[in-house]
Amino acid sequence: MPTARFVMPDGTERAVDVPDGWSLMEGARRDGIPGIVAECGGGATCATCHVIVDPTWYEVVGAPPDTESMLLELASERGETSRLSCQILMTDALDGITVRVPESQL
Repeated sequence: MPTARFVMPDGTERAVDVPDGWSLMEGARRDGIPGIVAECGGGATCATCHVIVDPTWYEVVGAPPDTESMLLELASERGETSRLSCQILMTDALDGITVRVPESQL
């Protein structure tokens, strides 16, 4: 089962085992990661599951498609490697991925 590391706004880290095929957001919600609000439940209609992917993992995850990119315009602290965690499906290739949770979600 792939593991994801969430870096919290205060710098602490939390590791979450996420079943293969689940979204990063689903794993975060199941394990109670603070700051992953996911108001739309993973429907990609909000930006409240926004994360900033560590640059070393961004190439593996890839850039957001146009629709996701438009939603990310609503996100606070949007960075060059921002993604919606509901759109990142976990696989063995993402084992060890590190993402930063923004200070707040809009």
